[in-house]
Amino acid sequence: MPAAEQRVCLGAIAGVHGVKGAVRLKSFTAAPKDIASYGALENERGDRRFEIALVGASRGALIARIAGIDDRNAAERLKGERLYIARARLPPPGEEEFYLADLVGLAARLADGSTLGRVIAVHDYGAGASLEIARDGGPSLLLPFNRGTVPVVDVAGGSVTVAPSEGLVEGSAP
Repeated sequence: MPAAEQRVCLGAIAGVHGVKGAVRLKSFTAAPKDIASYGALENERGDRRFEIALVGASRGALIARIAGIDDRNAAERLKGERLYIARARLPPPGEEEFYLADLVGLAARLADGSTLGRVIAVHDYGAGASLEIARDGGPSLLLPFNRGTVPVVDVAGGSVTVAPSEGLVEGSAP
């Protein structure tokens, strides 16, 4: 998908807060409160927009009001909604910086230049990000996303260099 059409997930509605329609919001931005500074966010399908106003924080989540959501039942129906923004609306990354969404689609190469596969997803289950790499003729591979395992990220060049632990990938020992 061309960069101009890409969308980036900035957060998700984690649950409800109170009876007047407030929601618990999990932000995926570097500074969590920045999620409200991007204006209207869209759901995953792109068919609904959400105007968000932050009103506080509780239990590791932000508390937000969403325009048009005025009761607990309406808020409960939003639980699990992921909130997106067009990639083009984000500020450009600084030198040696990138958005994790920019890694999807990059070729994954070993240090000798041979192709391991292609990055198909970036996951973060709470213990740090990992890259899911689709391989030709083999199962997908999940690698921790850190400097030891992914020493080079070249978004402009369209690839990442990976150094998987010995034995993780047949024929990829360092």
